[in-house]
Formats: sequence, C-alpha cells, structure tokens
Amino acid sequence: MSTPPLDALPLETLRRRSSTKWRSYPHDVIPMFVAETDFALAAPITTALHDAVEIGDTGYTPPQPGVAGAFAGFARRRWGWVVEPERVRWTGDVMMGVVELLRATVEPGDRVVVNPPVYPPFFDTVAEAGAVVEEVPLRDTGAGWELDLAGIEAALATGARAVLLCNPHNPTGTVHSRKTLRELARIAARHGAVVISDEIHGPLASADAPFTPFLSVSAEAEAVGYAVTSASKAYNLAGLKCAVMVTASDATTATVRSLPWEVEWRTGLFGALSSVAAFSTESDAWLDALLARLEVNRRLLAELLADHLPRARYRMPQAGFLAWIDVSDYGWGDDPADRIREGAGVALHHGPFFGTQGIGHVRLNFGCGPDVLRDAVERIGAFARATAPLAQVSERPTRQ
Repeated sequence: MSTPPLDALPLETLRRRSSTKWRSYPHDVIPMFVAETDFALAAPITTALHDAVEIGDTGYTPPQPGVAGAFAGFARRRWGWVVEPERVRWTGDVMMGVVELLRATVEPGDRVVVNPPVYPPFFDTVAEAGAVVEEVPLRDTGAGWELDLAGIEAALATGARAVLLCNPHNPTGTVHSRKTLRELARIAARHGAVVISDEIHGPLASADAPFTPFLSVSAEAEAVGYAVTSASKAYNLAGLKCAVMVTASDATTATVRSLPWEVEWRTGLFGALSSVAAFSTESDAWLDALLARLEVNRRLLAELLADHLPRARYRMPQAGFLAWIDVSDYGWGDDPADRIREGAGVALHHGPFFGTQGIGHVRLNFGCGPDVLRDAVERIGAFARATAPLAQVSERPTRQ
C-alpha cells in the first residue's frame, strides 16, 4: 500500500513563522528561494523539543548526545550502510564540518575541485579554508547530469588536493551512481587526494534513484573519504544546528578526532535532541510521507511548467525538493530571479550564484503544498505572457 503524501501547513500558519523563508519578503511574495519546507515537524521531533522546553533543558550539549548511534541506525535502515558509531562526530551544520575538514586536509593555496552549478556556499567554504576553487562543471548528457570524471582526474593530476562533492547534487537533484562514486574514489586514491562528500540531501532521494553514500562504495572510498550530513534538510531543522561527520578508516577517523574541540561544541542541544528523534524509527513514517509529497510535486511542477512556461527547461530531480530551471528563453537576463520576483511576486534563488553555468536559471523550492506551487507557476506564466510576444511562449518543448 502506498504512503499518502504529507500535507503542508496552511499558508496563514506558515506566515507566522520567523525564519528566513517567511521574513525576507513582503506577504504578497511567494517565497520559494531558500531550502526550508512547509510541513509540520515529525511528531517525535515535536515531542522531544516540547519535553525539553517544559523542563528547561536548554543548557550545553552533552559529551555524548546520542547522535552517533541514532545516525548509524538510520543509515543501516534507510540505505543498508553499516556505520560504526565511534566514527561519527557532530558539529553545528554541514558547512561548518566541511570547512573544518578542508582545513585539516589541505594546505593554504591548495586547489579544491567543485562541480558547478553547485550550492553557493561551496565556493565560500573553500575560500574560508584558505584554499582555491577549481571548477570542473557537471557534464550535461542530454538526459541528465553527471560528474566529469576525466576533468576531475586532470585537475588532481595537476595538483588539486581535494574534491568537494555534492551527493546528491544541489541544485540539479542528481543522485550519483555507485559506479561513478567508485571511480571517483579510485581517481582520488590514485592521486593522493581526499573527497569530502556533502550528503545532506541523501534522505530525500526518490525511489527510482536510490541514494548511495560515498563511503559505502569501496575500500578506496573509505580510505580517501569524509561524509558530512544532517537531518536538517529532510526534517526542516536548519535553525537548530546539528550535523555529523562520518569516517570509515583509522586515518580519516584520526583526522576528525584531531579537530579543535569547539568544532563539536558548536552543536546546539536542540539540534542534537531533534536529530536523535529524526533519525529514530518513529520518524520513518513521516519521512516516507514527505517523499510521497515530493514525488507528487516534482511531477506536478513538470505539468505546470509545460502549461504555463513552455519554453522553460526542467528535468525532474532525483533527490530533494529543489528544481533547477532554465528560463533563459524568456529574455529575463542573466539573473532572472529578480525580474520574476518583481514582476510575478515569486521569490526564487539566483541561478548565477551557483556558478556561471547558472546564467539564465533559477532554483525553485517545491517543498510546499500543491496549491502554493500551482499559484507560483501560474503567476510566473502570467508574467511571461505579459513580457514576451505570444509566439515566443507558445511552443511546447520536449519534456525531459
């Protein structure tokens, strides 16, 4: 029996939220730019936080908050990945973990490979660690995107020391295959490089593209790899501050244990409490319902774009609730998000922030109710019709 899709909270309730999504723009703008979702928390998370507030449990995060064991159980249940809890450490968020791992594994001035279009903080994090970004863009195969393994090998062969991997990939929603990840590990091992894999969207992979943790693919991946992930994207917990750094070899585990003590102490107590609840079996049904909603929404978005923005190019993501959409044919400039917000009252993320490959693109968050998604695309469609000749927008491109 299929799981019913999770329902979003009413718009009037959502507008009472004080987070970035709901306080960045006036109430007449539909916010679909930042990666926050519009659903009530999973009941076990609500219970854990309510119980903590009720007894004033708002102090420092304890030395053993239970996050390691909870994540190991989640990884085994959801992905068949056997994680040793003693190889799991925690920190405030995924990018904190990434920058500290970069500081520990590369030297100032070293080059770090990223694969644009990619999550904008990747560029900033590499710079914060004192390293230099080396771009090896994703390859567009015509049916999807994939890592340019030959390009990555060329970068490592000429001295790049690390690969900062987005797995699954943000913004394209690409789930890298086991074969691809195994070859990436082989390449990194051959050149003495490390792979730091941001796997925050892993819990949100669709049924037709199962997520593969990087560290699970081979002994070489275990030797060269670090995974950094969190419950925050799937369970909407970004403000509570908790992520995990996972290793699978003695050498990489020693590197993580050598990090300054404050890296771990940046974890918020509410972040730890909510992560333990999120990773528990009691929250599995909620996650399944969320995945059912995202499956409905990613297909609904394809239909809405075909009807209202027929010249837009969109591939349904294999993971997550973020859509990467090319609207360059509408003539809204290199960074169309501003024009769309001003003309349609819909706030989308800026494509060029993800690299030059994002020129003419926007990123849309469909982690919402179908009515909100429908309203947003209809508004943008009306704006398109008002700003371009009908002949330009009447063609229906082939859906991908």
